[in-house]
Amino acid sequence: MNKKATAGVNVGVDVGKTFLDIYIHERDRYWQIENTRSDIGKWIKAIRRFNVERVVMEATGRYERLLYELLVEAGLPVVIVNPRNVRRYAGAAGQLAKTDKVDAKLIAAFGAVMQPEVLPPESKIQRQIKDLLARRRQVMTMRTMELNRAKIMPKAFQADYRRHIKFLDKEIERVDQKLDKAVKSEELWRAKREQLETVPGVGKLLATTLIAELPELGSLNPKEIAALVGVAPFNRDSGMLRGKRRIKGGRAQVRTILYMATLSATIHNSMIRDFYSRLVSEGKHRKVALTASMRKMIVVLNAMVRDGTYWGECDVKQAA
Repeated sequence: MNKKATAGVNVGVDVGKTFLDIYIHERDRYWQIENTRSDIGKWIKAIRRFNVERVVMEATGRYERLLYELLVEAGLPVVIVNPRNVRRYAGAAGQLAKTDKVDAKLIAAFGAVMQPEVLPPESKIQRQIKDLLARRRQVMTMRTMELNRAKIMPKAFQADYRRHIKFLDKEIERVDQKLDKAVKSEELWRAKREQLETVPGVGKLLATTLIAELPELGSLNPKEIAALVGVAPFNRDSGMLRGKRRIKGGRAQVRTILYMATLSATIHNSMIRDFYSRLVSEGKHRKVALTASMRKMIVVLNAMVRDGTYWGECDVKQAA
């Protein structure tokens, strides 16, 4: 059998609102198709004759959603990567030109060289929950903006703001109800949320966010889960210089909700409260102490899911 025919290929896709530019790194093959269900379906039939190792595309603000879903339905390995990582790769490769075809070729090369991990595909219910969480963030942002405007605008507008804020509160309540219903529809997710909610300071929002946005919870070690969330401090040392340790990267959506939950935990959770207070008493800045508390919180939650334990049953020292 022809070795070239059976060798794995890496496919790069430059996603646009109207078109998809597609390139196979190992075959020097290029397509441009419309970003529609029918064109994508025809292309998937054509790509099946290759041994596809991964189809790589950038996160583009949801224009990649249709392609991702159809590839998952077809059982093909697909990876959505951070555009920043591809641009850094382009800089290292000295690639300055930028067209749709060049970008597709660059993404395919990135996939072949860097070999980003192909994660288990998201289920439909997981994508639905992520959509609802995104909608909740949007409505919360609008509510915050209206509250800020109400503080600076004349009294003649206050009734308008109160009316709109009341409407947004009802919208948030409606989204929360849909989230609750979606989680309860999956027995495993319902059980996991109940498990996480046994931790003082962890409410439904954080538990639901962790289930949808952090499916790796329980499968990684403490350092890995902290880095994935973005609460692991990284060294900044060079020669004789010893720079400040700073958190970097990670999943911002998870970290934002974890921050709010940890603030609550510093009051209502004795373990987090004592840990936070000790760091502050030792001279740590309150923000540094809170970040360390966030790390401790996510590490304990990770250990609980890993071991199938509830709050009070988890060995905190062993977890950290």
